[in-house]
Order: sequence, then structure tokens, then C-alpha cells
Amino acid sequence: MIYKFYQQHIFPHVLNQVMQTPSLMDKRRELLLPISGKVLEIGFGTGLNLPFYQQVNTLYALEPNPDIYHLALQRLHETPFHVQHIQASAEKLPFADNSLDHIVSTWTLCSIAHLEQALDEVYRVLKVGGTFHLVEHVLHNERPNIQRLQNLLTPIQKRLADGCHLNRDIERALKDAELELKECLYFDAAGIPAIGQRMLLARAIKR
Repeated sequence: MIYKFYQQHIFPHVLNQVMQTPSLMDKRRELLLPISGKVLEIGFGTGLNLPFYQQVNTLYALEPNPDIYHLALQRLHETPFHVQHIQASAEKLPFADNSLDHIVSTWTLCSIAHLEQALDEVYRVLKVGGTFHLVEHVLHNERPNIQRLQNLLTPIQKRLADGCHLNRDIERALKDAELELKECLYFDAAGIPAIGQRMLLARAIKR
């Protein structure tokens, strides 16, 4: 019961605050400003991306956690374009094959239980030439000591942070899903502890 209370009433607020770290907000802007038209966002969260969708006319906001989505309501009221809440899992996207030009994920792939299945779904619903835009914290392949800590602490992190893995190699997962990397930028995010500081901003295309 205590854990359920934490998941419903404490973690959503913690998430909302951490994800507003200035360095992360800057990367949201960089990732999202070029995107236009209809967009599916996987892991909509508390709506922190909304101000950076400057050319979007419809956003499908996939967020399976209603307690987290509830924190987005004020931001939704201030949004000038249409937002449709999709309460579904990333492993089973409710969209037709080859139907979307753009899919977005910001700090969500870490917490999807079956990442390979979710990326297969991303590939399925993207049109040929469509783009998957993402930013994510990743396994630190350049610092073995950090990598060992990420592997050691991931089971605890998963409990504390709604399934979050500290040790996922997202670039490798994208390539395994047969998505072609058009942009692949690694960086260390200021204001984030070293164990989760290594990030990847990427755009991957379905060929």
C-alpha cells in the first residue's frame, strides 16, 4: 500500500520537477522545434514538451499512467493545437501500419518494460521515410566505473522510478530495430548525477 501511494502521489511530482532541469529543457527545444504536422509522443508525462511543438497541429499523447497525465492538465489548457490522450502501452500502439510521419520520445525508452517490442511497434507505424525523434539517458560506454554502477543500481532504480533502467544501450536498440540513424549526438547533461548524466539525442528514419 505504501509503494502504491508513492507511485500515485509522490513519484509523479518528483518526475515533474526533475524533468524540468534546465539542461534537459534545452534539449527538448532542440529536438522538437523542427517537427511539424501530426505527431505521436510516446510517454507524454506531464506535458513538458508542449511549448516546444511550434509547428504541430495534432499531438497524440500516449501516456499509460493517469496520475502522471493529470499533472499535464494546466499545460493542456494553454496549448493552441489539438492534443488527444492515448492511454495505451508503447508495446502495442493503437495505430495502423505506415500511418505516422513523426514519433517522439523524451526520457521514456528507459522505462518501457519490453523495449524491443516497443521499437518494433515504432517501426511498424512509421511511414517509409518517417522519423523517430528521441532523447534518452543511456549506458555510459566510455566510463566503465559509471557503467558498473548503472548495472548494479538499475534494479533499485526500476522500483523507485516507475521501471527506469539506467543501463540501456539505446543506439544499439535502434539499430537492432532496423531504424537508420540520421542524427546521433551524445552529451552529458548538466545538473544530473553522473550515474544518469550520459544522454543521447537522436533522429532515426524508417527506410
